[in-house]
Amino acid sequence: MTDAPLAIDLFCGLGGWTDGLLAEGYRVIGFDIEAHRYGEHRYPATLVVQDVLTLHGSQFKRAALIVASPPCQEYSYMAMPWTRAKAKAAAIRADETCRALAELNKLFNACFRIQKEACIAAGRHIPLVVENVRGAQPWVGRAKWNFGSFYLWGDVPALMPMAKHVKVPTMGAGWYPPDHPKHAPGLGFNTHAARGIKQGGTWFHDADSILRRSSSKSTARKFASAMIAKIPLPLSRHIAAVFKPQMERTA
Repeated sequence: MTDAPLAIDLFCGLGGWTDGLLAEGYRVIGFDIEAHRYGEHRYPATLVVQDVLTLHGSQFKRAALIVASPPCQEYSYMAMPWTRAKAKAAAIRADETCRALAELNKLFNACFRIQKEACIAAGRHIPLVVENVRGAQPWVGRAKWNFGSFYLWGDVPALMPMAKHVKVPTMGAGWYPPDHPKHAPGLGFNTHAARGIKQGGTWFHDADSILRRSSSKSTARKFASAMIAKIPLPLSRHIAAVFKPQMERTA
């Protein structure tokens, strides 16, 4: 594995990006502020528990690819047609110091800072692909592509797959996390023509979803959020294959 290309997964969560990278033969190191472990569900590669804001890109000068999925909850919330959501967005836009906008975007912008530092240290371009939600666009700029509701910024390839038949979580009534006594393996997951649905809307609209029935700090809610945020395998494998070093692809 020492000859495998290195990929860095920022805000790695349960490893949606990493699943595709591993499938394409990369060695992957993931970074997150916490280790997500929920029964048999956990990050599948080397995990470093560290705040991404404290990273310096020079650490990744040997990387072949950097991927990232910074948290999207604030962007999703302000895209909702609610009075409080609209008021929050209006307050950020009205802040002439731009400090509120900088605070909102600090994790998203950190990805590009890290890439720049990595490229300078390596003396070459290291591609970066950042994933987030549609609601991020008013704040960070128009995405270059979307795979269903997974929107992409950065070094997005010109040719991208179409989203179809994606396995996504449907954690509604009757769903419980792995450590709950009522948990039933497989319950709450449905394979269908989901078109890459991240299901951010259900975080707010589905009155009977696990995200509405549990507190924001509960294990059940954290697991549901982590599963919803996972990058679909067809997308992560495509990005991994496109940026895999030529010698690896032809070996």
